[in-house]
Parts: sequence; C-alpha cells; structure tokens
Amino acid sequence: MKKSALKVAFRDTLPVLAGYLFLGSGFGILLRQQTAMGAGWAFLMSLCVFAGSGQYLLVSLLASKASLIGTAIATLLVNARHLFYGISLVDTYKGAGKKKPYMIFGLTDETYSLVTQNEPPEGVSRLQYCFLVTLLDQIYWIIGCVLGNLAGRLPIDFTGVEFVLTALFVTMFVDQWIANKNHRPAIIGIGCTTVCLLIFGSELFLIPSMVLIAGLLILSRKTGRRVKDGD
Repeated sequence: MKKSALKVAFRDTLPVLAGYLFLGSGFGILLRQQTAMGAGWAFLMSLCVFAGSGQYLLVSLLASKASLIGTAIATLLVNARHLFYGISLVDTYKGAGKKKPYMIFGLTDETYSLVTQNEPPEGVSRLQYCFLVTLLDQIYWIIGCVLGNLAGRLPIDFTGVEFVLTALFVTMFVDQWIANKNHRPAIIGIGCTTVCLLIFGSELFLIPSMVLIAGLLILSRKTGRRVKDGD
C-alpha cells in the first residue's frame, strides 16, 4: 500500500515539483547574491524553516541585519494564514500519530491545496497520502533552493527573480477560480484584502484581512446552512 500511496502522491505533486524547482531556485539565487550564503545554508533553511514567502522575507531580513524580535514579528505576519489552514485540517489529520507534528510543520499553500481537494483512490490511506504529499513537496523545495543557490554563482543578471513568488500565487488563484463554480470565497478574499490594505497599509494588512476573511466565510457558511434547512 505504501508503494501505491507514493505513486499517487508523486503523480499529484508533479505540478508542485515544477513550481517548487523554479520558486526554490529564486530563493537560492537571492540568498547567494544578497547575503553571500552558500548551498549548505540554503539546504538547512529549506529543511528547518520550509516557508516559501517566509524564506524570501528572511533573505531581506538577513541582508538588513534585522533584530530577532523584528524577524519573528515579520515572519508571523507573512505566515499568519497557516493558522487558518491548520484549523481546517484538525479532523483530516486526526489519528496521524507520530507523523502529525511533521505534517503540521510541512503544511504549505500548495500542500494544503492538494490534501483538501484531492481524494486518494480506494486502498490508499488518506493520512498516508497527506504525509507523502507533504514530504515530497518539501523534498522538491529543498532541491530547488540548493540548485538555485549553486546557480547564483554564475555571472548572470537575475534581476526580478523575486517576482516568481507573486506569479505562483496568481497562478494558484486562477486555477482555483477555474476549478470551482462557487466564486464567493475568492470574492470575499479579494474584497477583504483590498479593504484591509487600504485601511492598515501594506505592512499590517495581512492578519486583519485573514481574520475578516475567516469571519465572513464562517458567517456565509452558517447562512447557507440556514437557507438550505429552510428549504
């Protein structure tokens, strides 16, 4: 069953493999060029931190010699969305045993998308599938980061490589929009983010927008249930 689960997980994570090789390479290049840190550091950060946007931010923080407290606050703001990811997966990860801490640690936007949308075939344990998806995604990320760092030694102008992260999120949004007929969550997300960006500014909008999005989605779900029960 493990071989079958691995085969299914690998097949489903192929798009992530393609994305993480490029996205991780972008991080590795920036780490090399802005901080002069080598492939060993790229490997360790990808192994112990494993946060796409967080690692990109970390490059800037290291280059500017930011304080430990400032780094912690900035990382919390950037990765606050994972709090809501975790809450929605409480039931899914129940019974994961010793694998659960790693599955929590390894939860990324792409992993979350796969484990919530994909249903493993009959005979493949859902928990095993979720664990392997998480593990494979991190392996892809590590490879991309290390390769990018090595490529950063080359005498090539990599200006604009940091935009790869924005491009990935835009691609994921478009894919979700096309795949789902219900666009209400996407519209709520765009609306709340825009309002909070205007009110709180680009440095402080993330947490308020996530809280507002979560609240409206919960309210929308309860309203939908009441309407359905009324029918």
